[in-house]
Amino acid sequence: MKKKFLFILLAFSLVVPALFAQSTAERKKIALVLGGGGAKGAAHVGVLKYIEQSGIPIDYIVGTSIGSIVGGLYSCGYRSDDLEELFTSQEWIDLLTDRSDSHKGKILKEEDGVTYIFGFPISNKNRAANKKQGILRGDSITSFLGRLTEREDSIDFDKLPIPFRCVAVDINTFKEVIFKEGSLPLAMRASMSIPLAFNTVQKNGMILVDGGVLNNLPVDVAKDMGADYIIAIDLTVNKHEDEEPGVIDEVDEDNKLLNVIRWLKDRPDLAKYRKNVADATIYISPDLTGFSAAQFSAEKIVEMIKRGEDAGKMALQPLIDLKNAL
Repeated sequence: MKKKFLFILLAFSLVVPALFAQSTAERKKIALVLGGGGAKGAAHVGVLKYIEQSGIPIDYIVGTSIGSIVGGLYSCGYRSDDLEELFTSQEWIDLLTDRSDSHKGKILKEEDGVTYIFGFPISNKNRAANKKQGILRGDSITSFLGRLTEREDSIDFDKLPIPFRCVAVDINTFKEVIFKEGSLPLAMRASMSIPLAFNTVQKNGMILVDGGVLNNLPVDVAKDMGADYIIAIDLTVNKHEDEEPGVIDEVDEDNKLLNVIRWLKDRPDLAKYRKNVADATIYISPDLTGFSAAQFSAEKIVEMIKRGEDAGKMALQPLIDLKNAL
C-alpha cells in the first residue's frame, strides 16, 4: 500500500508540472502597441490603467515616437501610476527644448552655436553646416531616458521584463528601422526624432527620424514578434479617411528635406496605417479632438490622461473577455 502511494505521488509530481508548463507554453501571446502623437501620449497612461485593471497579460510591447517612450518605460517595469506621476510632474517644455538654465536673466544668449531667447533655443548654427541637424539637440531627453531606464549601453530588448520594439525611419533610404537591441534610451530617442525639429540620431551610417513618418501604429511589428492578439492604442485625431495613400518612387539621398516634403504630399504611410488599424484585435482610440502634439502644459496633460481613462473604461469588458479566452 505504501509503495502504491509513493508511486502515485511520484507520478503526480511529474505529470502536473508538465501539464502546467504545456499550458503556459500554449497560451496565446498578447502584444500592446502604442502609437505616436507627442504630448497626446499622456492618453496612453489613462488607457493603461484599465489594461492593468483587466488583468490581461502583456507579452510584447511595440511603440512609435511618444509610444516608444511610454512603451520602453513600461517594458522596464514602470506602471500607469508611475507614468502618470512622470507626465504630470515633469517640466516637459524645458526637457524637450533643452532649455538652458545658464541664461541668468539674459534675453539673448549664444552658446555652442545655439542662440537662446530666455533660455529657449531658437536657432542652431551647426544646422547650417550639417544638414542632418534639427533646431533642438534632444540631449536632455536622451539623458532623462537614460536615468529612467537604468539599462546598459547595449542590451537585447527581448531580455527586458517585457520584450520591446520601437520604430524609427532612416531618411537615407526612407525605410523603417526596427530597434530590438542596442542602447534603449537612444532607440527611444531615435523613434521620437521629429524631422527638422530634433537632431536626427545617427547610427551605423543611418540618419534616423521619427518612426511615425512611415509607421505610427506598428501592429505589423507586433505580429512579427509572434503576437496572436494585439491591443493597439491610436492617438491619431485626423485619420485622413478621405485621402488616398501615395507612393514615394525614388529617394533623393542628397536632399533629405525634399524627401520629407514628398512624404507630406504623398503620405505613403496611410496604407500601412489603415491595415494596422484593421489588424488590431482590440483597437482603442481616445477622443483627443482639440488637443495637439505640442500641448505639454500640466493642465492639458491631466485632461488627456482623463480622455485615455474614458477610452480604457469603454474597452475594459473586451479586455476581460480576451483575457478569459486565453
